[in-house]
Amino acid sequence: MSAPQISRLDANHFAVEGELNLMTVPTLLLAMINQLPANGSEAHVDLAGVIRTDSAGLALLVEWLRQARVRDIHLQFHNLPSQLRDIARISDLLPIMPLD
Repeated sequence: MSAPQISRLDANHFAVEGELNLMTVPTLLLAMINQLPANGSEAHVDLAGVIRTDSAGLALLVEWLRQARVRDIHLQFHNLPSQLRDIARISDLLPIMPLD
C-alpha cells in the first residue's frame, strides 16, 4: 500500500498521490480541510498521482467538495483516474463532480 500524500503546489493548487481507500481517506480528509485556501477563492486538486482507489476515495472527494462549498471555495478536480471516474459514474455522482 502506498502512503497517501497531499502536496501544496502553491496557494490554490494541490497534488494527491498514493492510494485512496478506507484506511487512507481519514488522513487525507483532515489534511485537505486544514489546507483549503481562503474563503471565497478557488482550489485545484490534481489527482494524477492516485494509483488505486475505491468508493472511499470518491466519498473523500465529495466531502472535500462539501467542505469547499461551505467556505464558498470553487473546487476543481484535475486528472481524475479512470477507476475513480467509473465509480462516480456508477454511483451517479459524475454530474456533480467539478472536473476539468
